[in-house]
Amino acid sequence: MSEELLINFAPTETRVALVENGVLQEVYIERTQSRGFVGHIFKGKVVRVLPGMQAAFVDIGLERAGFIHAADIAPLDENGMESRQSEVPDIRDVVREGQTLVVQVIKDAIGTKGARLTTHLSVSGRYLVYMPKTQHIGISTRIEEDSERDRLRNLVENAVKGLDIKPDGGFIVRTVAEGASEEDLITDIPFLQKLWMELEGRIKSAKVPSTIYEDLPLFMRTLRDLVKPHIEKVRVDSREVHGRLLPFAEQYAPEIIGKIEHYPGERPLFDLYGVEDEIQKALNTKVPLKSGGYLLVEQTEAMTTVDVNTGGFVGHRNLEETIYKTNLEAASAIARQLRLRNIGGIIVVDFIDMRDAENQRQVLRALEKAMEKDHAKTSITGVSELGLVEMTRKRTRESLGQIMCEPCSVCQGKGTLKSAETICFEIFREILREARTYDTSKILVLASQLVVDRLLDEESANVADLETFIGREIQFQVEAIYNQEQYDIIPI
Repeated sequence: MSEELLINFAPTETRVALVENGVLQEVYIERTQSRGFVGHIFKGKVVRVLPGMQAAFVDIGLERAGFIHAADIAPLDENGMESRQSEVPDIRDVVREGQTLVVQVIKDAIGTKGARLTTHLSVSGRYLVYMPKTQHIGISTRIEEDSERDRLRNLVENAVKGLDIKPDGGFIVRTVAEGASEEDLITDIPFLQKLWMELEGRIKSAKVPSTIYEDLPLFMRTLRDLVKPHIEKVRVDSREVHGRLLPFAEQYAPEIIGKIEHYPGERPLFDLYGVEDEIQKALNTKVPLKSGGYLLVEQTEAMTTVDVNTGGFVGHRNLEETIYKTNLEAASAIARQLRLRNIGGIIVVDFIDMRDAENQRQVLRALEKAMEKDHAKTSITGVSELGLVEMTRKRTRESLGQIMCEPCSVCQGKGTLKSAETICFEIFREILREARTYDTSKILVLASQLVVDRLLDEESANVADLETFIGREIQFQVEAIYNQEQYDIIPI
């Protein structure tokens, strides 16, 4: 399997694409004026406590106050370390309005919701995550082999014991550390210790609200989080960024320096790999399958639905085989679309109904296997009685559509407009209201070209009857700037 990372840099926007065997799998976008805040640490003030929701709002200096649940607030013991509790404490017992709180963003603001916060602070290195107030050594759940988990835990424990100055907190071994040497892990520990000591100084002197720590920019996070041994190349189209990545890689991941290349070509890097076209396709609702079937992906604030259809695929043997093959192909396509579009939250997949229980299990297994490559945490249920597959995907940042698009100014995000016929009938009712209210000789109707054309053609007989009924002349005028639903009735 061939994987490459492409970094497209511009002063206004940085984009990173993960390409697997020539096919775009994931895309990350960070805009200079609207950077995400996941991983940032803030010193804020509690502005409102909500006992009914077991949560509080915290002013951290952003446009909207952040939201923190009682479960994300860690009570501290007499030594200043997080004390573990079996039950979630009452929000009124752990915070009060006006209290200063040091928090970290775990989920960016999405839509009308503010950023999700936690007091379980952590800072990330290449292989380890340091948790300054927790005495615990954990291993990423994505490292599944027991022997490797034990090896990594022993390496970290021995490394901590051998330090002259013992860290106050604990560590989590990241997925990228799988197969890492003892030297690799040991390098991270003093760096994270030093970083946290600097942050502690800032916390003491910082005003409220203020930013204590900012996570790395996207192109650096790419090297830290996404570059794994099987990545063949990291291609960068900016000489400046290439120059900044080399010393960063030398310090944190020297084994990948030889993989970082500057792309000097005149043809845009994303065009060279067909990434631009794939991004545009990922903004569409309909996703064609190679067999002739297709997916319909509908994203709402509450959940995302994926509908599978056979389309033009008629199969060769029988209906059950046609449906099975379409669903099998769809399972792989769905996993890719969720990663590419960065869709999170509740996802409901409506596969085409299959009678054979073994076919259902095979399709579900295919979906689970395809989702194993996903960096985000996912959970998939079985097939429900209605033939639906329910799943969740961890959402930390806005989806591709939320970043690149906004609700339509014409339909306000509904996706549909009232028909010209409906608007004509609304205009008739409004004319009757105006005729009863104002004693004038004429009534002028301002509307879009399509509506006026219908009033003068298909509805002309109804207009004539209405003129006779109200005893007044009705005139029409096209307003080019009006959309199909806009109109005005003016008595003259």
